[in-house]
Amino acid sequence: MARYTEARCRQCRREGQKLFLKGNRCYSSKCALSKRATVPGQHGAGRRRKQSEYGLQLREKQKTKRFYGLQEKQFRNLYTKADRQKGNSGINLLRLLELRYDNVVYRLGFGESRAEARQLVTHGHFKVNGKKANIPSMTLSAGDTIELTDSAKNLNRFKNMEFNRTVPQWLSLDQDQKVGKVLQVPNREDVDVEVEERMIVELYSR
Repeated sequence: MARYTEARCRQCRREGQKLFLKGNRCYSSKCALSKRATVPGQHGAGRRRKQSEYGLQLREKQKTKRFYGLQEKQFRNLYTKADRQKGNSGINLLRLLELRYDNVVYRLGFGESRAEARQLVTHGHFKVNGKKANIPSMTLSAGDTIELTDSAKNLNRFKNMEFNRTVPQWLSLDQDQKVGKVLQVPNREDVDVEVEERMIVELYSR
């Protein structure tokens, strides 16, 4: 599968806001966006023309896709699934993105970034409802539990883990046992992505 191999900080600069792609580095003075807030490229610091409606919609889609670390085909397939569900397609999309297995692992604080959480999942360090699961794109449901495998519990990386991130209200975490649970499907106010999902729906509805 194709994957992004360029500097991740370029993505934050392109979107003009922090996408938190590099974990704790994004909160430090080393953040590239705090040093160079211009758009990457030869003409990044120059004047930019007013964006068209299509351009604004595209930027919202690109920003959301990069925030969750998805490729275009993955994102499009997820939107198609959201559009088939009852209710608002934009909110359905954000819910599906939040309920991705790798995102839940990140939200619980097991990974500093979604990319790291995805790697931990693919390496088979977690169980879902007691069964080993290593597919990051799995969609979790209310009531699902996430815990470390027996072998992962013996790794120093998890033995000495400190949970510093605030866990959203739709999740719960037992820090001592290192067990997380999906309490409910997240609402729109539970999603901290600064995005106008309406524009994504309009883009794909063209």
